[in-house]
Amino acid sequence: MSVLTDWYSIENLDQVPSPQLIIFPERVRFNIRAAVEMVGDPLRLRPHIKTNKTPEVVQLMLDAGIRKFKFATIEEGTLLGTVKAPDALMAYQPAGPRMQQFIDLIQQFPDTAFACLVDDEQVVQALQDAAQKAGRVIPVYIDLNVGMNRTGIQPVKAFSLYRDITRMDRLVVKGLHAYDGHIRDLDMEVRRKRCDDAFTQVEAVKQQIIEAGFPAPVVIAGGSPSFSVHAGRADVECSPGTFVYWDKGYGDICREQPFVHAALVVARVLSVPESGKATLDMGHKAIAAENDITRRVMFLNAPDVPLISQSEEHGVVELPAGMVLKPGDVLYGLPYHVCPTVNLYSRVYIVENHQARSGWSVAARH
Repeated sequence: MSVLTDWYSIENLDQVPSPQLIIFPERVRFNIRAAVEMVGDPLRLRPHIKTNKTPEVVQLMLDAGIRKFKFATIEEGTLLGTVKAPDALMAYQPAGPRMQQFIDLIQQFPDTAFACLVDDEQVVQALQDAAQKAGRVIPVYIDLNVGMNRTGIQPVKAFSLYRDITRMDRLVVKGLHAYDGHIRDLDMEVRRKRCDDAFTQVEAVKQQIIEAGFPAPVVIAGGSPSFSVHAGRADVECSPGTFVYWDKGYGDICREQPFVHAALVVARVLSVPESGKATLDMGHKAIAAENDITRRVMFLNAPDVPLISQSEEHGVVELPAGMVLKPGDVLYGLPYHVCPTVNLYSRVYIVENHQARSGWSVAARH
């Protein structure tokens, strides 16, 4: 029986190479159950698989009754088709070669109902023509720009596009999509108000559609930061993604959410170049490096040890007075942003009862 007390500690560390992403399946299962409890019905969830990119995690969600998913890449769509996920929404509007790749997905995996986002008249027409050529009818959702200014049509122009699509014979408009990832306030009440304010634009478009005599559109809204708010809207599908692994970044912002950390990066000390510093095998290739150096990783077993520089293979940390590390010592790193960190690994180790083993394939890595 294990005598380790820290949830993340691994007994057989000598069998775990580093740097290595490690996943704790029981904690993943806990997070999936918690997400279902937050919305009250697994059919109200449409998780984004960009976080996990892993068949085993998608299967855990399927086992929990989740039937709808979002994906960002053709590789992720292929994963969903391979596991026969019933419903898969591409969280982009297809452009260039991706349009044909998307249609190829539809043809290759008939057990999965694929749909995509649209926000542009020319793309809609090109998709209509491509669907006509392929002999397919493609479901689409209109992507609304509710303030993030990354993708989406301005809400005041959305009804016109919606009406145009209803006149096409190869596209079926299913509903509306709104991602409000720009709303990340630490104060939950401020975040709630900003989220509600942004959502009024979605409600206005929905009402316009209904008043014109069309069926009420499905509404897909939010990601991780606004999940707590949208979970309370009975007629909205929620699409968080990070919840399955939960990282340091969202853990700090979304403190009201019940999720637990389920993914870490194991790193080892390679060298001690001078007193007060140590070099780990945790470079850019081991953990997502898009944030400032102070917001890339936090070491659970050394929370006062900051990462102060990184290169491709190496990460240098500064040691507090009196702390000594030696080559071979292990640090357990909690990523600030786990999604791109996962993409750095072809396989992950899984840890159960403090024992690690080579486990899941990151099949949708690209």
